[in-house]
Amino acid sequence: MIIIVGIGADGMAGLSEASRHELQRATVIYGSKRQFDLLDDSVAAPRREWPSPMLPALPRLLADHTEDIHIVASGDPLLHGIGGTLVRLFGADNVRVLPHVSSVTLACARMGWTVPDTEVISLVTASTATAVRPGGRAIVLSRDRTTPKTLAALLNAYGRGASELSVLEQLGGAGERRRDGTAHQWATNPPDGVDDLNVIAVRYLPDERVSSVLDDAFAHDGQITKHAIRALTLAALAPRPGERLWDVGAGSGSIAVEWCRSWRDCTAVAFERDESRRSNIGFNAATYGVSIELRGEAPDAFGGAPAPSAIFIGGGLTQPGLLDACLERLPAGGRLVANAVTVESEAIVVQAYSRLGGKLQRFQHYQGEPLSGFTGWRPRLPITQWTVIKE
Repeated sequence: MIIIVGIGADGMAGLSEASRHELQRATVIYGSKRQFDLLDDSVAAPRREWPSPMLPALPRLLADHTEDIHIVASGDPLLHGIGGTLVRLFGADNVRVLPHVSSVTLACARMGWTVPDTEVISLVTASTATAVRPGGRAIVLSRDRTTPKTLAALLNAYGRGASELSVLEQLGGAGERRRDGTAHQWATNPPDGVDDLNVIAVRYLPDERVSSVLDDAFAHDGQITKHAIRALTLAALAPRPGERLWDVGAGSGSIAVEWCRSWRDCTAVAFERDESRRSNIGFNAATYGVSIELRGEAPDAFGGAPAPSAIFIGGGLTQPGLLDACLERLPAGGRLVANAVTVESEAIVVQAYSRLGGKLQRFQHYQGEPLSGFTGWRPRLPITQWTVIKE
């Protein structure tokens, strides 16, 4: 059995009786030096620091020991901690978790925020860009003392310099400290001596949360799936939490961005041959704090790409073999959506529909625009959309 004991910056004094008992009866304890420093002399078991890298050593834990294995971890081990990894490796029946109050709960208590209404973002292993948001608030788990300044610089660079940052250090411990400022202030004149053990409470400003991003909010050169068609396309793609999209002929990456914003842990791979458009996709992904892997022209760039849950083809349909290559890479049960604008690309999706079935739709929408002092309807290009689920 693996027993994981969560511990806070207040050390042994903050542990429950059950947690203290587990550590005191342990025959071996795994953890980091910082966590070992929180233990007192009542814990006599040998202490083994995790190797670096840690993950390759975990599968052998049970094989290397015949008695219970104890692990000391920070806060709640199941909140972006080692607990989830060990449960996945060994199963819930072989792992017992004794959580401490999490740093997220403590940070929300200091800020006066309710936990369910606050996003939690971990930058312990993720790119800092994943913590950029167009609005709302979040508790950001830092990698180390450099994270507040790095995040602040990124927010400032993407027009969010007014965002309010509270850096909370050594939460729950004797050395607890809070420092407030704006992203601009932290980026240009950060305070000294930030502790490695810190979390960041962020209120993103200006707060521009919307359910769907307007076209002008994307960097693009005209190659963009327009707002109304984008909504219809996302509905056809039907994203679910944790799924991955391949956005083929991505243009501005607007579909990939909206896909990633739709549910927690959604990711995307964008295939785009034009270098300047790939640059726009990268900018748009960073602006909205989403995870999009950039690749070159499809289907040549398919090799080695992580497998998709769904594929959207927004460009390149007339390229010989592209549609078949996408269908070949799509797993069973995966969804493919292709939008055709030209007569030539429409002919390809109509033929595919005749061969494979699915759903074929044509959309035409109009936009009201000024006309000689009045308002007239200006038509947009019609879109033929083919949707299929792979058998």
